[in-house]
Amino acid sequence: MLSHRLSNSPRYKWWVFAAVGLGSFTGVMTFGTVNVALPTIAGYFKTDLPTVQWVVIAQTLTVSALLLPMGRLSDMVGRKQVYIAGLLLLMGASVFAASSQSVLMLVMSRVVQGMGAAMTQGTGMAMITSVFPANERGKGIGTHMSVIGAGGMVGPVIGGLLVSALGWRWVFLVNLPLASIALLGALLLMDSKLFFRERRGARFDWQGAALSTAALVTFLMLMTNGYRLGWTSPIIVSAAALFAALLAGFVWWELRASAPMLDMSLFRRRVFSMGVLASFVSFLSVASVRFIMPFYLQGALRYAPRQVGLIMLPTAITMTIMGPIAGRLSDRYGYRAFNVAGLLMASAGIFTISRVSEATPLPLIIGAMVVQSAGTGLFGSPNSASIFAAAQGNRHGVVSALLSLVRNSANVTSIAVATAVVAATMVSMGYAPDLGGVRGDEDGGAVLAFVSGMNALYSAMGCLLLAGAAASFLKGPAPAGAGRGRRPAGARARD
Repeated sequence: MLSHRLSNSPRYKWWVFAAVGLGSFTGVMTFGTVNVALPTIAGYFKTDLPTVQWVVIAQTLTVSALLLPMGRLSDMVGRKQVYIAGLLLLMGASVFAASSQSVLMLVMSRVVQGMGAAMTQGTGMAMITSVFPANERGKGIGTHMSVIGAGGMVGPVIGGLLVSALGWRWVFLVNLPLASIALLGALLLMDSKLFFRERRGARFDWQGAALSTAALVTFLMLMTNGYRLGWTSPIIVSAAALFAALLAGFVWWELRASAPMLDMSLFRRRVFSMGVLASFVSFLSVASVRFIMPFYLQGALRYAPRQVGLIMLPTAITMTIMGPIAGRLSDRYGYRAFNVAGLLMASAGIFTISRVSEATPLPLIIGAMVVQSAGTGLFGSPNSASIFAAAQGNRHGVVSALLSLVRNSANVTSIAVATAVVAATMVSMGYAPDLGGVRGDEDGGAVLAFVSGMNALYSAMGCLLLAGAAASFLKGPAPAGAGRGRRPAGARARD
């Protein structure tokens, strides 16, 4: 068999990386193309934007809710099998979405796409850690993160071109050729024996899956609707109480289950728990910049949307470049110095952004964002590598899913927190919290109120990054010998 013969090649890890990376690139790119097409889709179906937003929300909720269960499933039945099934679901749902005759049909297709995305996201990074030796894990993870970053950069560009030239249905069809190549690569190049599969008879934790799904859906709905309904409204307060109860129930069950979905004993290890905490903080700050900065650039500095995209581009390029560099260096020198230095650099950049005004020169703003992005890139892959190193190989599937879940939940939380802080500041200064209407401000008062809220938000995010740097320092250095020995991928995968 071709995959078995190739598995003995020293280049085998890069063949597997190519198949996994192409699948990851396709998923991230598709998300960006769909976001650009939303206004056109709303016009085609003659519906409003709040309704058509469910085209995005439906997939986000589904992915977040199923990441942990799919990660655990991949540890049990095999990561290659779950990854291939995920690609097939994504491809089938793309055809279904492109042929949709109603918004409801389109939303349902996005739910199925979310299921497929959860299966690929929950296994992709785990498969990379299975084929890269321990002393190259940072390089593999860092390069994979760069591929994801590249997908995020080109997605909106391709989406805009497709919608303008061919129509909105093509934003769903464009991923079929790429996903087909990734599927073919997975079928031909991945040797199933090298990807962990638990012994027969292992049980799936249905109770844990149900509790985690319910808790995550409750949390995401709470965060996305808190500002609209009011954070002290009975519905939001009840949802917060329900989330706390479901989370407590999940932890209680996982500590007692004979075959838990998420091994809670992992959090007793400082490297793991502090690494997950620092990762959440890092994603929280990055998402806040991506969300609020375009409003500032268009509203306060009066740049056109097409110019904003170019202004934000250097930050994405910086993070894409820094990922592999940091991963390679951390393989050689250990992760702690890069984790701490990266978050300190990111905090310096975001503290600089927190001092801007409506008269701040654009080069200073771009420079601060690049510093923040460089710090985030310096932190990301070494931190992820340290988290995988703290977990046994037979848990890498669920760990990969957990890291994707941390990223998704941080993104949702950041948008909710950013909206709440900026809106509350604007209201306290006597202006309506209309972020989209800042650009039409005549006397400059609304712009000043918006910038004040943005400064307060980024000051808080900078403090959180300092706390994340402290957590990264406290988790300690790598254990003696960790990541130093080079072993064949097949030997590692069967540990």
